[in-house]
Amino acid sequence: MDLFTHVLIAYLLAFGLVGFQPAYLAAGAIAGGLPDGDILLFPLARRFPMLRHHGITHSIFGVTVVAAIGGGLIAPRIAPGDPLVYFVVMEVGGLGHMLQDGFTHFSVPPLLPFSERRLELDADRAINIVTLVVSVAAFYLLLGVERDHVPFAVYLGTVYGLMAFYGAYFALRLSARLWVGRHLRDLGPYEVPLPTTNPMTWLLLRERKDGGRVRTEFAQYVFGRGIVRGPFAVDVPMEPSGAVGPVADEHDALARSYPSARHASGVLEDTYHFGEAHREADGSWLATWYSLEISAFGRALGVRVPLAPDGTPGTPRRAWPVPGWRRRIA
Repeated sequence: MDLFTHVLIAYLLAFGLVGFQPAYLAAGAIAGGLPDGDILLFPLARRFPMLRHHGITHSIFGVTVVAAIGGGLIAPRIAPGDPLVYFVVMEVGGLGHMLQDGFTHFSVPPLLPFSERRLELDADRAINIVTLVVSVAAFYLLLGVERDHVPFAVYLGTVYGLMAFYGAYFALRLSARLWVGRHLRDLGPYEVPLPTTNPMTWLLLRERKDGGRVRTEFAQYVFGRGIVRGPFAVDVPMEPSGAVGPVADEHDALARSYPSARHASGVLEDTYHFGEAHREADGSWLATWYSLEISAFGRALGVRVPLAPDGTPGTPRRAWPVPGWRRRIA
């Protein structure tokens, strides 16, 4: 989930616990965003892996430590209040952040430092443009348009309306995820359902790594219509194969480009991905590898690898391409 949604939902959770008490609401909202502060610990994460993004700060232990310090020591010094209430709203805000991330296709380790077991429901994208837009608009409405300008009843209506929206949103996405997971085997040889921005549209995927090669197959599924695109497949070596000479075809271009693309981008290492290649007018090739999990506005995060007419791979370049499969009709 995006930072705005984390903070807004923590605000709504705190409101549900204590009502309209601004100091507690502010503490809860801040706690909802604090776990993502682990990006500031990046220099230490290489030496202490638990400090990585989505590491110890996204665990029950980490959230509780932050709530204890923030609620027991810091918040009461800033705004008078009950340290126990501060602790509770900050704990709930932090746990809400952890559960929202675990709700998506980005996993979190809720039991660190005692266990590395991951929580990942794959029910939503890590950053969904729908919730991002609603959350940003909600902040503008609550803190700008309505603040000190409308009757309190109007503010309450907005808060309860946002609660209803997010409750329905999470219920819809979870229901869709459970249905797809239950019927996955009936839809083909797939093992993983990947969410898209639309809860009614999913990517069904199977990945195999064997003998130094990786094979990825996927198709696009829409509720009520079935599989509308695919299946698509790519099978390439994970390390350089030593092939030389001009590129023979798209499959050869993908096989030669994949090792350098994979090593150039941690995104490809950490997410399910796919590749496409096309020949340029001068006889060179351009291979594009992109994530199937990190995308927005029809584009996906990925890497482009140029291949000279003689087959020599060029320097990989990060890109935000439009996947070609979106334009294909099954």
